[in-house]
Amino acid sequence: MDGIDQDRDLVTFRVRARASDAACSGCHRRSSRVHARYHRHLADLPFGGRRVLVIVHIRRFKCVNHRCAQATFSEQVPGLTTPFARRTPPLTEALIKVALALAGRPGSRLAARLAMPCGRDVLIRLIRAQPLPEPGRIEVLGVDDFAIRRRQSYNTILIDMDSHKPVDVLPDREADTLAAWLREHPEVQAVCRDRAGAYAEGIRMGAPQATQHADRFHLWQNLCHAAQKTVAAHHRCLREAAAAQVVPGEPELPAPAPTPAAELVIPPQRVYPLAERTRARYTEVHDRLARGLSRSAIARELNLERRTVRRFANATCVEELLGKAEHRVTKLDPYIDLVNQRWNEGVTNAETLAAELRTLGFTGDVQTVRRYLKPYRIPGTSRYRPDPHRRTPAPVTPAVPKPRTISRAILTHPDRLTEDDALIVKNAVAGCIHLERLQQHVRAFAKMMAQRRGHELPAWLDAVDADNLPELRSLAIGMRRDLPAIINGLSLEHSSGAVEGNVTRVKRLKRDGYGRANFDLLRAQILLAP
Repeated sequence: MDGIDQDRDLVTFRVRARASDAACSGCHRRSSRVHARYHRHLADLPFGGRRVLVIVHIRRFKCVNHRCAQATFSEQVPGLTTPFARRTPPLTEALIKVALALAGRPGSRLAARLAMPCGRDVLIRLIRAQPLPEPGRIEVLGVDDFAIRRRQSYNTILIDMDSHKPVDVLPDREADTLAAWLREHPEVQAVCRDRAGAYAEGIRMGAPQATQHADRFHLWQNLCHAAQKTVAAHHRCLREAAAAQVVPGEPELPAPAPTPAAELVIPPQRVYPLAERTRARYTEVHDRLARGLSRSAIARELNLERRTVRRFANATCVEELLGKAEHRVTKLDPYIDLVNQRWNEGVTNAETLAAELRTLGFTGDVQTVRRYLKPYRIPGTSRYRPDPHRRTPAPVTPAVPKPRTISRAILTHPDRLTEDDALIVKNAVAGCIHLERLQQHVRAFAKMMAQRRGHELPAWLDAVDADNLPELRSLAIGMRRDLPAIINGLSLEHSSGAVEGNVTRVKRLKRDGYGRANFDLLRAQILLAP
């Protein structure tokens, strides 16, 4: 150590090597013949929040081996210098960790705050310079895809299910690509995957000796989607049952004024433009299907996307498509019964009702209340000076929960249901026999999945086929195509939970890189990041 210089933002160390000789970088023969001297400036890890600069007094030696092509060479200080580097190895390792965690721009900003300034391109070059780990021996493999550009390009991530670490990333999600990788790793004995047909085919081609395991999470997710469609399709049954109920003790409306408009006593049906458009489009698509037109021809004639036409064509009834169009969740939904009660009591000013609801926790604005009350006002009534006698009564029957609320309650474990959710399930299964059968099928599948009784799946599929539940029947048809893998997934301990966790980590890496990483850089980040 020759000396230390300190500044407000910089600490400078002046050092020199004390060895009498050095090894040649070409022939590794040691020499003590000094040819010249110079200084190298190296950045090091920060000290006390300040940047550190190390000035090293370097000697250049002459090689004593006359056959060596390296006439002169510079000495290297172990742990401090490397050829052509302007950073010390400890600083380089720290920057590599920052780059792997945050990629280019975010990593550069963090490094500057930590007194280790470094450009974003340098961080990316550091990632690309790192050697990628070898996969090693893998007996249980996890496979899943993640989007590079949603609905356009995808990659495949492969996970060692014993260590829960990624072992490779494939540039697409095609069956041939996965099969080629599996042929290079014949030691794979089991593969965990989702319901993708391409992966199933790739595993059959590349690793016929491996057993396939369908992930339980995706199976439950598929059942949830089918249950939601079933509830939406039969929601009208619950509304009709609620409308047929007679609720005693409701307050009577004041005597109407002697005007023709006051004779309107039937609550008007709320009109949803999206629902009306959905009904019209459903009729147009199915009329053309009945005439023998293909889905592509229908898409061209109606100027719709093929995916939209497919969704309308696959729907068994229009109610299946109206789940979101007619039952949109608003901030007013928890207070609908109170609004109806106050409206029937004669409180018809939307601002007054909104003020009362805010004391109970309502966070919406007065326009939400005003839009809800609009169908119950007789045309010609001013909203600023409403006439309590010129109005139609609001519905006094209990409000039917939204399809999403009902399906969520049906899909919840009975022991975890709140009193309100248990009442929702009880009313739903009592009002519609199809929802009662749906509840039985859901609970049977949940018990089979939780207790690892995959051998009961064929009997469950037969029970589903015996009921008039088109959505569950469609699910059963898809399960029969992949029956061995699903039975393995419902019976054995293997699961794709570790794969889903790594996919979530990949999404975070993509966000940090602003989606601009090439495949080689993203692959290196996935395989190297902690």
